[in-house]
Amino acid sequence: MSEFIDIKRDGAVMSILLNRPDKKNALTGAMYDALIETFNEADADPKIGAIAISGAGGAFTAGNDIGDFLGNATADMTDFPALRFIRRLAILDTPIVAAVQGVAVGVGTTMVFHCDLVYATPSAHFRMPFVDLGLVPEAGSSLLVPQIVGLQKAGEMLLLGDSFDGAEAHRLGIVNAIVPDGELLGVATERAHRLAAKPSNALATTRRLIRGDRDALLARIDEEARLFVKALRSTEAQSAFAAFMARSKGKTA
Repeated sequence: MSEFIDIKRDGAVMSILLNRPDKKNALTGAMYDALIETFNEADADPKIGAIAISGAGGAFTAGNDIGDFLGNATADMTDFPALRFIRRLAILDTPIVAAVQGVAVGVGTTMVFHCDLVYATPSAHFRMPFVDLGLVPEAGSSLLVPQIVGLQKAGEMLLLGDSFDGAEAHRLGIVNAIVPDGELLGVATERAHRLAAKPSNALATTRRLIRGDRDALLARIDEEARLFVKALRSTEAQSAFAAFMARSKGKTA
């Protein structure tokens, strides 16, 4: 387990806290591996009926830790921690509830499309800046975002990379409700307990019907990953990442 992933079991609910607040909970390979292990444990344990995921320090997650991400990048990205996490999340059998406050960037946004219920605070700030980094969408978002918000709005989010707040996410049907900061975790956890108390077979079958063709989603995730790797090697992506790292050093200098 990663030191930045805190796991707590509360009856039939497994709570996951992304706990790297000094980096706005940016995800490393070790954190992805810990999340995958937690998902495996939840799916294997019939006493766990739901998962609740949240972030520490007023943020959900700033997405990938860029330094760690680039350090782990290899010619063969099929075993890349972020990709393994996304594929595992896409086939998770245990219902998952997200509590989002502050920044939710990149995978911080795309992972919520795989959650069953999502609650956010007014401070929530979503963004998918893949094109700005010379990359392409991931986590099946090129399939899921147009399905949820429509083609034109998907263009704003994925082509322009426009950010949107919790209220807009609620209006578009990305989150279930806007909740005051101090009540967010309590609301998300309560909903997770409600899910965990449902008849498990009926709940699992209904989830599969709602989510539709799992194979089609996995195929899109893999197609995005192939194109993502190709884009990552491009000159424009290398230039974008170099500029990003330079800006990051400037902020911490």
